[in-house]
Formats: sequence, structure tokens, C-alpha cells
Amino acid sequence: MTENPPAVGQTAHTRVQTKITVDDPEMMVSLLGTADEILKLLERSVASDVHVRGNEITITGAPADNALAERVFTELLELIEKGETLTVDSVRRTVGMLEQGVTERPAEVLTFNVLSRRGRTIRPKTLGQKRYVDAIDAHTVVFAIGPAGTGKTYLAMAKAVQALHAKQVTRIILTRPAVEAGERLGFLPGTLYEKIDPYLRPLYDALHDMVDADSIPRLIQNGTIEVAPLAYMRGRTLNDAFIILDEAQNTTPEQMKMFLTRLGFGSKIVVTGDVTQVDLPNGQTSGLRVVQEILDGLEDVHFTRLGSADVVRHQLVSNIVDAYARWDASQAAEAVPAVAGRTHNRTGRRH
Repeated sequence: MTENPPAVGQTAHTRVQTKITVDDPEMMVSLLGTADEILKLLERSVASDVHVRGNEITITGAPADNALAERVFTELLELIEKGETLTVDSVRRTVGMLEQGVTERPAEVLTFNVLSRRGRTIRPKTLGQKRYVDAIDAHTVVFAIGPAGTGKTYLAMAKAVQALHAKQVTRIILTRPAVEAGERLGFLPGTLYEKIDPYLRPLYDALHDMVDADSIPRLIQNGTIEVAPLAYMRGRTLNDAFIILDEAQNTTPEQMKMFLTRLGFGSKIVVTGDVTQVDLPNGQTSGLRVVQEILDGLEDVHFTRLGSADVVRHQLVSNIVDAYARWDASQAAEAVPAVAGRTHNRTGRRH
């Protein structure tokens, strides 16, 4: 690939041209996409005008806009060089990262392998996810807080399986609060497995994506993988284990303290949850909300906060998350004057 940079000394309002030449015809075909799908998306995604003729891409616009567009093409070409097939999703995420002005390169983020198992490779799909994965490597206790669809549990599970295969730990422990049953599993019909299965099914689903299905019963039977409700963690010390607490927004402060103090030597804890989806009864305080204040700044404890930009489900899910956030903010703003108005009675005295 050869490039023709804009002239030096141009002002921000001057329209200039930048030319990029792609010497490999196959790379150009991959860059344009089927029926020029990728090219059309790029034309909509950058402020500069983009024209392709033969093996030459001409970018016309303000210098700053051209610089961004040029970086987008450079990152996409590197993805292709690394053997990646460009998709609408990967192009959108590349543009999004560059627009944020981050120091990390999208091509490196999107090709970072977390786990390769069963013929598939698990990778972070956003910068937030990549930083989350890095935090798990760097810290003993990591909290991942964010909306549904941001890969909190899935990536934690991938790191757990990776750690097990690398013999960094000897077992994986997966747990969730069974809040819908009030943690009173003894009152539910059936065997222990039948009682806890509905609450732990999402963890099993992720596990089946990463571990051979035939080996899972054996790994559970010999204790290498343990899947249990949070109530079963009490009174234990968990050594040499990778421990994941999922749906942590449904823990009470007491349960959260109980869980965190199970940490033993050679172990790592990842806690995931969404503080906007608390299901605790009777207005109880979420342990995940409180722990952010209690452990903030504590050495070897890290809080990763994921947002709508990290949602890796359908694009509409990200839009729904944003819409709910705006609605919550408007409700909070409306509640302020209502509360202030109740501080006076009819005689004008404050209460």
C-alpha cells in the first residue's frame, strides 16, 4: 500500500486530497466487500468523500477528516493482512475506536486472541472488552459492570478456561445468586441439579462454547469445574481457583462480603453484573452498588465499566441501552424538584 499525504500547511477548512494505493488486487476486493458493501458503509461513516478507481482510493475533505479516514483504511487493510474477513460489525467498531481517539490500534484489539477452542477463536470485539481482558490478567479481583450484551460473563469464562488449560489454576468455580428462589433451594422440588439448573443455565451455555461437551460432566464430577448457587459458597476458602460471580447486582452487601472473603491463595475472582437490573426484593440495597464505594482504590482490585459501545449483540440492543439511560436520567431530573417541593408544608414550614 502506498499513500499520498496532504500538503503541509493546509488549514482545517481547506479541502485536500489524500490518495491510497493498494498494490494487491485481492486486498482491494476484500476491502470493498461483496457488492461494495464495505465501501458503501465507509462512505457513510467518514466525513470525507471517498472514491475508488482501480487500485487507488481517493479521499477528499478537510485535513483532519482525511486523516481519520486514512487511519480507518490503514487499520482495515492491516486486518485483511492478518487474515481477517471484514464485516459490517468490524468496520463500525474500527471507526468507533478511531473516533474516540484512543491510543490502542483497532487492528490489534480485534485480532487479540483470548481463547482458541473447539474450532473457534474468542476475541474482544471492543476496546472496553480488550481492557477488561487485560485487567483480568493484571489483577486478582476484577469487577465488570455494564449492560446486557457487553460480554462480561462470556469473556470471564474464556479467561477461566484459558487459565485452567495453562495450569494457572486447578479448578473453575461459577456461581450466581438464585434470587428468584430467595436462595431457599431446599423448598424447590427435584434434585440439587434440577433445582439450580434454571439459575445457572447461562453459565453452562457459555461453558459449552469453550469446553468439549462430552468432557463437561467428567470435569464437574471430579470437581475441576463447579457450578453452584452463591449460598453454597459460605464458609469455604477457595484456593487455586478461577472464581466467577455472575449477576452480582442481585447480591446483598452481606452476600458480597461473604463471597469476596472466600478468596484463597493462587485464586482469581471476576465479578460481573448490571446495576440497572437489580431484582432484589423489598428494595434491598445491591451489594454490587455498595462495593464500588467500599473497595474503590484498593490495591489489586479493578473496576471495569462497560457501556453501550461495548454491546456486541444486535445494534438495536446498544440503542435500547442508550434509550433507557436517557429515560433514567430524565426521571432522576424530574424527581429532584418533586422532592424539593415536599420539604415545605402548607404553612411554609420546612420539614
